Amino acid sequence: MKKDTVRHYLGILITVALGLGVALAGSQSSYQVGSLPIYALGVILAFVIQWIVFIPAFLNKTEKFFDLTGSITYITVMVVAVILTPERDLRTWTLLVLVSIWASRLGTYLFLRIKKAGEDRRFREIKQSFSRFLQTWTIQGLWVTFSLAAALLVVTSQKRVDLDAFYVVGLGVWIIGFAIEAIADWQKSRFREDPANEGKFIQSGLWSWSRHPNYFGEIVLWVGVAIIALPVLQGWGWVALISPVFITILLTRISGVPMLEQRADEKWGGQEDYEAYKRNTSVLVLRPPRREG
Repeated sequence: MKKDTVRHYLGILITVALGLGVALAGSQSSYQVGSLPIYALGVILAFVIQWIVFIPAFLNKTEKFFDLTGSITYITVMVVAVILTPERDLRTWTLLVLVSIWASRLGTYLFLRIKKAGEDRRFREIKQSFSRFLQTWTIQGLWVTFSLAAALLVVTSQKRVDLDAFYVVGLGVWIIGFAIEAIADWQKSRFREDPANEGKFIQSGLWSWSRHPNYFGEIVLWVGVAIIALPVLQGWGWVALISPVFITILLTRISGVPMLEQRADEKWGGQEDYEAYKRNTSVLVLRPPRREG
């Protein structure tokens, strides 16, 4: 067995172990189905869906349904958890609706984008390797697990809390974040559809205040979810706060901003307008551009 293959399978085991760790922590106050905590069942489901879809994806060497599967997984895990949990309150229903709205919009947007482009070039080499492609799908299972940690805990927890300031503030934060992400994606789509912008980079609308406003919006909306969940967290359940932390680290340090910044530098680096845009525009947080001179 090749060294890279061994590394991929080791990565899969570590990924699953991390998911099980979150499942154990989040299950401390969870309702159960038989002897299985519903929270843990949700985590297991998040991984199983990825592995099932991986099979036809690898056989057809396609990544076209990768993002869409992720979005469907978010909704499926939440719906199953709500159905299996015997007690539901408005906080539960709110989080189900918020996650479903976000996942539906983003999943549809990403699916239509890759359908139009024909491929996601990040997967050109990955999908040729069974172990590497499987690792990628497994990591998506962990991504869903980490992201949903707080929301899933609220849905499955035996602790119920009346609506309070955390609920109102969290809902407001989520709405702001969702609006920023959706508007940023819409503005970029419109920009790319204009033939006059062929080969150019977007620096208008929200993109004049941030080089990655869509990522900023996503971070903000998950912070909103965490705020809504705060009164329900207890004991090991506080591990659920990994949700906004994970999203922030992932988008700012791993697969989001660094990757896109590198691509942009390769494509437009050295151009006077691009270098000025980088100097004067925030990388992530929305704020007015700096004035030169």
